[in-house]
Amino acid sequence: MPIPDDVTGEEIDKDVRQELQSLPKTLADDVARNLVMVARLIDEDPEAAYAYSKVALRLASRVAAVREAGGFAAYANQKYGEALAEFRAARRMTGNVDLWPVMADCERGLGRPEKALDMAGAPEVHKLDKAGQVEMRLVAAGARRDMGQLDAAIVTLQSPELASHSVQPWTARLRYAYADALLAAGRTGEAREWFAKAVESDRDGSTDASDRLAALDGVEFVDALDEDEDEHGDEIGDDQGEDGGAASAERGEG
Repeated sequence: MPIPDDVTGEEIDKDVRQELQSLPKTLADDVARNLVMVARLIDEDPEAAYAYSKVALRLASRVAAVREAGGFAAYANQKYGEALAEFRAARRMTGNVDLWPVMADCERGLGRPEKALDMAGAPEVHKLDKAGQVEMRLVAAGARRDMGQLDAAIVTLQSPELASHSVQPWTARLRYAYADALLAAGRTGEAREWFAKAVESDRDGSTDASDRLAALDGVEFVDALDEDEDEHGDEIGDDQGEDGGAASAERGEG
């Protein structure tokens, strides 16, 4: 797999770099550069990220950080069985519980929501930090929904973190999941309220809460110019130039 010249391997986290020190320097550099590519591409091109992760695994499968990266790359490609195997291997190597929520979500992906719920009640959850516990709650609620238990999913998400006015990295996703569960249960008014709260806390656009809120409010986004209209000049004012077709929003009555 080709790697751009500007990728040196020094970009990786210092803890990962320290793990790689057990390898010969040239090999460590090669592994590091492949891990950088995994991190760069996992969101925009998960298939390419997966390919780079396979190279890293071939070079250094006994390094926990490499197994973890391979797990996340497989997870991003919905290869849940493979992801779970890599996460389990990383956990055996480190004894760390940080991967517990994503391992449980892999169980969901494999069609085993009951197993995910068992993991949500395991002692490992108490060892997670706050972010990990919130993530575990999200996974557990998802498992309840997988099983058709909408009311239980809603109750699972009700927590001090949901009620808190302080905005944390997980706040938008937690509020969004709660709003989505409410909507699935037919509680539209409450769902709208929580989608609005999700929008308020979603500072980096990690959810599509604004789109969901607009849909509930009857807002439809359309292109002001249609190609045919542009070609024939239909419905285009004489004072509108070629760039006059910016997107506009039309509010419905609903």
